[in-house]
Amino acid sequence: MRIILDTDPGVDDAFAIMYLAAQEDAEIVAVGSVHGNVPAPLAAQNALRLLELVDISAPVAIGAALPLAQPLQTAEFVHGADGLGGMAGPAPRGKPVAESAAEQLVRLARAEPGQLTLLALGPLTNIALAVLLEPDLPKLLRSVVVMGGAVTVPGNITPYAEANFFHDPEAADLVLGAGFPDLTLVGLDVTEQTQVGEEWLSAVGELRGRRAEFANGLLDHYAGFYSRMFGRRSCTLHDPLAAAVMLDPKLAGCREMPLVIERTGTHTRGQVLADRRVLANDTHIVAAGADRTPVKVAETVDVPRFLEQMLDAVKVR
Repeated sequence: MRIILDTDPGVDDAFAIMYLAAQEDAEIVAVGSVHGNVPAPLAAQNALRLLELVDISAPVAIGAALPLAQPLQTAEFVHGADGLGGMAGPAPRGKPVAESAAEQLVRLARAEPGQLTLLALGPLTNIALAVLLEPDLPKLLRSVVVMGGAVTVPGNITPYAEANFFHDPEAADLVLGAGFPDLTLVGLDVTEQTQVGEEWLSAVGELRGRRAEFANGLLDHYAGFYSRMFGRRSCTLHDPLAAAVMLDPKLAGCREMPLVIERTGTHTRGQVLADRRVLANDTHIVAAGADRTPVKVAETVDVPRFLEQMLDAVKVR
């Protein structure tokens, strides 16, 4: 699978990149940074650092600095001032390319229609801009996997909204309504099921090697944040799960439904709206997003298999 990665590294983004680097059937063709966990320029620097860590050579383009219609909000309180839990280290050797992330995405999709898969791990601002630049983008990409949203469970940044969609609701709504024929949403419905505890964290802690040592540094910070929230040492592997589902769709059970994003609610801005009512004859009522192409919403996941795969990825020296 040839992948364009849109990301805002970010601790769990780092684990997603380590996961992809360990898979023989995955090739990262290009990376775009986006605001989210950290500002877009720092996200690009972190992407370069991570690619160098895993020995991957791919162009990194700086993406959107701001959401489409609201002030910038970032999440250093979760990921650390450097976005990588204090593990960023020296400046990367490489430099970002001159074109923007949205321009890079459009150019590559036009050059290889039907060949490239997009994995979006941050707010969807770059993807929305790319759709505005090239309205045929849904026809040009092989498939799209998005880490974002909370359809059947509470949000994590507000009671109703997941962080990536809350950071740019207009972009999320534009992308979900753009008509991508094969778009899978890996949201909190399944990522919250991957919250790991002391047993898995200790297993990673026993590993040795350059990637393992980096991973343990990340986890010390990340699990520390979650420990303050939940009172026990744990963390949730949001972004690497999206990468795993992209490569192995059978890992998750999905249900198709059209989706829209609430953009005007005082308390519910960024919430995913899905009409999940079913009549007695098993006919689905569809009100919200009735004119939209359905999205595959991941609802179940084989957690033990995923965690084993993630552990194997960190073992790579």
